[in-house]
Amino acid sequence: MSTIEKILEKYNTSETGLEDREVEFRLNKYGENTLNEIKKDHPIKVFLMQFVDILIILLLIAAVAAYFIGDWIDSVVILIVVLINGIIGFIQEYRAEKAMEKLKSLISAEAVVKRNNKLIKIPAKELTIGDIVAIEEGDKIPADIILIESSDLKIDESSLTGESLPVHKNHEYKADFDLSKIESSHDDSVKSKIAYMDSSVVNGRGLGVVIAIGMNSSIGKIATMIQEADTETPLQKQIASLGKTLGLIAVVICVFVFILQMASKGFITNIDTITEPFMTAVSLAVAAVPEGLPAVLTLTLALGMQKMAKNNSIVRKLLAVETLGSCTVVCTDKTGTLTHNKMTVVDNRLNNKKKALEICTLCNNSSVKDGKEIGDPTDISVMNFAEDNNYVKDSLEKKLPRIKEIALDSSRKRMTTIHRNIEQNNEGKKHANIKVLSKGAPEIMLNLCSHIDNEGEIVELNEKLRKEVIENMHQMTNSALRVLGLAYKEINDDLEAEEEIHFTDEVEKDLIFAGLVGMMDPPRKEAQKAVAACNTAGIKVVMITGDHQETAAAIGREIGILKDGKILTGSDLDNLNDDEFNEIVEDVSVYARVFPEQKVRIVKALQGKDNIVSMTGDGVNDAPALKNASIGVAMGSGTDVAKEAADMIIQDDNFATIVKSVREGRKIYDNIKRFVKFQVSTNIGAILTIICASLMSLPIPFNPIQILWINIMMDGPPAQSLGVEGAEKNIMKRPPEKGSILNKYSLSHIVIAGVVMAIGTLGVYLYELSLGGSITNPTEDIKIKAMTIAFTLFVVYQIFNALNARAKSDEKNNFFWIAILASFVMQLLVVYLPWLQGIFRTTGLGIIDWVIIVIAGAVIFVSDKIMKKIILRG
Repeated sequence: MSTIEKILEKYNTSETGLEDREVEFRLNKYGENTLNEIKKDHPIKVFLMQFVDILIILLLIAAVAAYFIGDWIDSVVILIVVLINGIIGFIQEYRAEKAMEKLKSLISAEAVVKRNNKLIKIPAKELTIGDIVAIEEGDKIPADIILIESSDLKIDESSLTGESLPVHKNHEYKADFDLSKIESSHDDSVKSKIAYMDSSVVNGRGLGVVIAIGMNSSIGKIATMIQEADTETPLQKQIASLGKTLGLIAVVICVFVFILQMASKGFITNIDTITEPFMTAVSLAVAAVPEGLPAVLTLTLALGMQKMAKNNSIVRKLLAVETLGSCTVVCTDKTGTLTHNKMTVVDNRLNNKKKALEICTLCNNSSVKDGKEIGDPTDISVMNFAEDNNYVKDSLEKKLPRIKEIALDSSRKRMTTIHRNIEQNNEGKKHANIKVLSKGAPEIMLNLCSHIDNEGEIVELNEKLRKEVIENMHQMTNSALRVLGLAYKEINDDLEAEEEIHFTDEVEKDLIFAGLVGMMDPPRKEAQKAVAACNTAGIKVVMITGDHQETAAAIGREIGILKDGKILTGSDLDNLNDDEFNEIVEDVSVYARVFPEQKVRIVKALQGKDNIVSMTGDGVNDAPALKNASIGVAMGSGTDVAKEAADMIIQDDNFATIVKSVREGRKIYDNIKRFVKFQVSTNIGAILTIICASLMSLPIPFNPIQILWINIMMDGPPAQSLGVEGAEKNIMKRPPEKGSILNKYSLSHIVIAGVVMAIGTLGVYLYELSLGGSITNPTEDIKIKAMTIAFTLFVVYQIFNALNARAKSDEKNNFFWIAILASFVMQLLVVYLPWLQGIFRTTGLGIIDWVIIVIAGAVIFVSDKIMKKIILRG
């Protein structure tokens, strides 16, 4: 029994196809050939779930509290921020679902199937296991099929495998072919026999048996991976953790301060004694929760998005911006990202340049139509090579018209064209000069040649010359070049113009060797610099491609990815268990011949080693890995499925653009840390000041309205201006930051800044109260002035603290100085305008008061310098 007969038996079908009754049975058994979606929540539920978060809930409570103590403006602002964040989260989640819809749209709508010994066209969703499907040039493969017939069949699998060239498929099976391997898409002996769903036929025809449909097909497995839950970005996790921590602190402090205030009043419970402690406690709680954090975060990320868009980086998810900046590993595709995605002749060993270029031009089926290059990538590359050397196809074809072609196929591995140039001699008799031009696999071309052309000198191809050609060929193939051999011969004959000329296979014998051309998809010039920049920045670049190992290794070495690292193939990965792979994953620099699920495995293994992983891709096969990576980066020329699954899109498909985005991401991450440190240190300063005053039985230095004003100042212009600071000078010369947004050094800095603010504010406050005699029971005038000075000093601390938080950058940030000036002017208005004095319970200050405020405020500069020196020594 032949292998094809065994395949038909395995899937319980025959050469005549399935009968109607069997089709109905199998459709009931296996279901329709469609991609199924996981049941999703209703959009309203998805929207409402955006607000089920501890920080958002606390912000809503803060909004209510602010309203009840009379600050309706702050309440409205909080609610707007919460609503904006909810809408953004909903849009992001909604867009993620579009990836599945895009994937479903790729599936072929119709299929030609053999049933009851007749070829009929049916909806592709009605295909079932065992159906016999006919495919031809231009068709999309409607299901995974194993071939039982084929004729010069080439299939474009680039969207599934990443391979840039069409793949030859054939139905010729070896006697020992193992049928049990059919379901293994990783076995090379099987891959050449299977046409995968969603791939496209670019040449030839075939007949195959359906072996997988719907969610069990190659593309169905990708669909399953796409529908897996999104992973949170590092910033999402950290902001959520910070929100929970600050929220808990806010609640505890609110209760604690209320108890302390009530204790100072002897726990007398009437409306007069409860109102002020309650308003103070709630106001402090409002200040303790940095409700401005989401707004400043959104603004910073949005401005970063705008800048990145100008540099060909379209960010689809706000939080993805900072993730790219903190990534430790960039997994990149080869074709089109590190390379130009265009086959190009990069080396040539031409024995006769003129003849060789003539062959490249005429023995070629590619063309240019409406400015677009049409044809096989190899043909296009040699046509362009000839044209660069002034051999233009259109003009040359007029001189030497083609009269016959012996086509390329997978067994011959060569193409031959025959051309005629008819001239008239002096006697009026026409003389036909016949040229036979041939190109193909170099070893085959060499075997067809008996002579070699050394710039016009035709000599016999002896063993020495043959070895020289073979040596040249090996040098080129060792550089991972796709090599073509070029040969020709001329036939001269006297004949009448109308006489027919007949040729046999003999025409391809006794050729004259003209040279070799080597082509590849060359690396982008800027890719090498970009990879070097990543190395300097402590970012490991890993190439993951569907191309052959030799090609991947050559490109990897040329652009600096592959140095001491290892190369693994998809087969190597299959032979490693998880523990073995995890042991070496950080040592691997290049992966070749990999498959969709393996890309996901690579990403997860790297993430398991505490890496923040960026994955680039353009095909359907890349979508699961893009979705599982810390940040997925799709190419602008890629499939819609990849774009929908990704967090950002690189419009020019250039790896160098990714590196620019990393720089921008790092800048944004730095700025996020700046305003978080700025805001949290203010929280701590305010909390410590009020708690210590309560413990010392002092009048609270700030009334509720002043606390809210400090809160506005903290969340307002200074914090927002820190979000748009320029990049640090060493931003791409330092390793990525993998830790918390508030590491031990940041926390130390924040706590010390908060303590300095609290001590300075309380010290000046105590001094001012002492001028009136009793610090625990001062006169109303002394109390108001002391509170005004303490309140103003605390605002000045925020202005000086913002100056401490600035970046060491060559980029100007005029918005910062405008924000600082605006903050100071607003504070002056609160202190000196009579109608605002009534609202804030402030009084005018003299020159001496301002001297005290400025000197006390300057202490924050000294403490910051000391802290930075301690950190640097550490």
